[in-house]
Amino acid sequence: MRLASARLVLLVAVALVASGCAQLVDGRPVAGKVVTKDGVDTGFIRGTDGGPIDQLAATAITDVDAFWQETFPATFGEKWQPIEGGIYSVDTADPAAKPPPCTEKASDVEGNAFYCPSADAIAWDRAALLPVLKDRFGDAAVVIVLAHEMGHAVQRRMGITPEAERRDPDRYPTILTEAMADCFAGAFVKWVNDGKSEHLDIGTDTLDSALGALITFKDPVGTSPDDNSAHGNAFDRVSAFQDGYLKDAKFCAAMTVQNRPFTQQAFTSLDDKERGGNLPFDEMLDAIAPDLNNYYKALVATKGKTWTEPKATAVREEPACSGDQGPVAFCPADKSVEVDVAEDLPELHAKIGDYATGVLLASRYGLAARAAAGLKVEGSEAAEGALCLAGAYTREVFTRQQGFGLSPGDLDEAVQVLLAYDFAARDASGENAVDPGFKRVDLFRNGVFTGVSACGF
Repeated sequence: MRLASARLVLLVAVALVASGCAQLVDGRPVAGKVVTKDGVDTGFIRGTDGGPIDQLAATAITDVDAFWQETFPATFGEKWQPIEGGIYSVDTADPAAKPPPCTEKASDVEGNAFYCPSADAIAWDRAALLPVLKDRFGDAAVVIVLAHEMGHAVQRRMGITPEAERRDPDRYPTILTEAMADCFAGAFVKWVNDGKSEHLDIGTDTLDSALGALITFKDPVGTSPDDNSAHGNAFDRVSAFQDGYLKDAKFCAAMTVQNRPFTQQAFTSLDDKERGGNLPFDEMLDAIAPDLNNYYKALVATKGKTWTEPKATAVREEPACSGDQGPVAFCPADKSVEVDVAEDLPELHAKIGDYATGVLLASRYGLAARAAAGLKVEGSEAAEGALCLAGAYTREVFTRQQGFGLSPGDLDEAVQVLLAYDFAARDASGENAVDPGFKRVDLFRNGVFTGVSACGF
């Protein structure tokens, strides 16, 4: 979070275009398993060792290709043209390994997977990327990464070629083409989950793994959206994937700099950059509580109701005033909010960042607002509504021109806490939590992009 004055707006980023790639950075592991129904021959992969990693990759590539054989004609009115330049598996630990297209030596692929538009080829590091993804995030991460790279091949067939990008860089910024590839990957996963895949079976619980992998590939906090290598922050990448999953490939293909909002931003002050965009725990509580009060007071007034500021009480253990709501709880009996300032919340704050604290508080104040408006605070509707309101509050803070506002990385922290924990999506009884994390993130981002009208308030 930031306290200094600055103008932060939802923007459509403009940047130079580079060929898309997935490169591993630090991330939080999420369990996930992809079941392969039948084995796929790895013989079509150049440089393969035929091992388990390449078998998984071959299965993914085979079914992604089948998806586009079905989807490309329906989306673009033309027959799908399979990859012509080859599929390459590179053992970057082997000094004698041959380099794939778009590289000079095998080590250029280390920790990477990419689509080479000049050769119409896909390559990956089977030594230092795919096994790491599988270990950290499960099989789903491997599938998602390769589906993303195939998405760049789709773009080439749409006419988004390096030549077109050079002629009109403002039309095809990297952050847009990366979002489109994430969206295509989401559409593919939905196709698999609809039972249309011949070889893959991805359960709904694996979606959280997919989002965890995308978080791993986010840009470093503070990267400018105008950077010619910008791929997007975690919030933007997850949003694009979810749009593909919940909508379709036609929606993905229609993305433009005019209709696609991005939240990625650079730091606007040296102080904020030095803090990494995070306020200390005590300072965060002191700043956000009055801000939440003012926001929800105005919101409740639009319903013709009276808002009474909840009494914020610091407790030294997990709040127990009403069921198990986690480290922050709305207490219906006296319409107060209890905050664990000793253990769980400070730990989340330190582990994820200050807006993990912000999201949890915003959702509990959202329950208080529902109570003030005469709406239910228990049940699935209340849990979903409170989470959506936390997103609507985030929209307000993000678009604010001065005063208390979001820093680069805050929306990423929101995605991380929502994937890992259901605290912000529990009702006032501590039950009826929204699950899985995929749905929690979707409800939250509906509030961010649409506002209160999406929250049933």
